[in-house]
Amino acid sequence: MAKKTEKLELVQADENSSFWINNGPILKNIKDLADALKNMSEELFAYHVNAEKNDFAVWAENVLKDETLAKKIAKSKSLKAAAKAVGARLKKYNI
Repeated sequence: MAKKTEKLELVQADENSSFWINNGPILKNIKDLADALKNMSEELFAYHVNAEKNDFAVWAENVLKDETLAKKIAKSKSLKAAAKAVGARLKKYNI
């Protein structure tokens, strides 16, 4: 018998806690993040994720309240890896 996996509820950031991509879209939830990463340049990704910071991981933990997602993004060393991690996690959401 297959184990049923619990679906996570989508957290919708309010105006004050939305993620403002540098010269780009405003993100309000994990779906927005997944879409943004698919279309993001390496340069823009490096602006938000580098040796000093990982803006996406911090936002995922503090605003989206998804510690698992935050850890997966933090471990991702490239745009492609981050996009893959977010896409995989998105499947766990009830959307």
